[in-house]
Amino acid sequence: MLEPQDNMEILINFTSNFPTFLLTGIPGLQSVHAWISIPFCCLYATAISGNAMVLFVIITQQSLHEPMYYFLSLLSATDLGLTVSTMSTTLGIFWFDSSEISLDTCIIQMFFLHGFTFMESGVLVAMAFDRYVAICDPLRYTTILTNSRIIQMCTLVMIRTVLLIVPLLLLLKQLSFCRDHVLSHSYCYHPDVLKLACSDTQANSICGLIDLILTTGIDTSCIVLSYLLIIRSVLNITSPEERHKVFSTCVSHIGAVAIFYIPMMSLSLLHRYGHSAPKLVHSTMANIYLLLPPVLNPIIYSVKSKQIRKAVLNLLLTK
Repeated sequence: MLEPQDNMEILINFTSNFPTFLLTGIPGLQSVHAWISIPFCCLYATAISGNAMVLFVIITQQSLHEPMYYFLSLLSATDLGLTVSTMSTTLGIFWFDSSEISLDTCIIQMFFLHGFTFMESGVLVAMAFDRYVAICDPLRYTTILTNSRIIQMCTLVMIRTVLLIVPLLLLLKQLSFCRDHVLSHSYCYHPDVLKLACSDTQANSICGLIDLILTTGIDTSCIVLSYLLIIRSVLNITSPEERHKVFSTCVSHIGAVAIFYIPMMSLSLLHRYGHSAPKLVHSTMANIYLLLPPVLNPIIYSVKSKQIRKAVLNLLLTK
């Protein structure tokens, strides 16, 4: 016969090896989750329909088969992936109070969530390079950004994503979890899961830091460098009207960069230094981080790009 103490040890070992996490909706507002789901559904519908429409018009309209729009279609595809990767768990909490998630399911969700995040960062760099070539070296634009070159850039972004995300998640799989299994968000976020481990997480933290440097660190540096070169080129234009016209072609991309990196960096800093912050702040920032770019990117590009706006209006008016 096993002693009660032995049974407890077996139970602890089992929960450490096969943990189940509890996702969090909006802290303190559990009683009105059904009502809160309404604006979330509207945001999800806006993100999915907007990005799907941009993707559709770029694929079907021959006039949009240019490097700039190829990169925009990739941005819309990654935004669709980000939206879908967390929609099921978020709405599951609001509608059915379904908050339990296993470690394996959590890891699968993190693969897609962080994977599409890394890919979107890479796509924004490619779009910055597109703007740099178009403004600083317009005569060689078509010879530099050929279809084969664009495919190579996209392949490189995807390979980088897989090489960075797989080791991070494999290291997470080896950890034991014996603390409170309540997560801060309505989806699995790597730093959030990592802080619940009771084994040594130094290797995971180092790997996460390397991934952060090789994605956000390098990508933001490349984007800043591109715009420094663009600004230098624009300032050499004598005509103020022409200068304004050239720089206005970058406004959409600058907006996309801002709404992607600012919430992402804010959430990372909140997890690292905001331990005393209210849970509602964590939840709000996490939702802004995931929903803001997919919702606003199609709107920004539809408003600022005459070709996209015209193609979308033609699609809507012909139905």
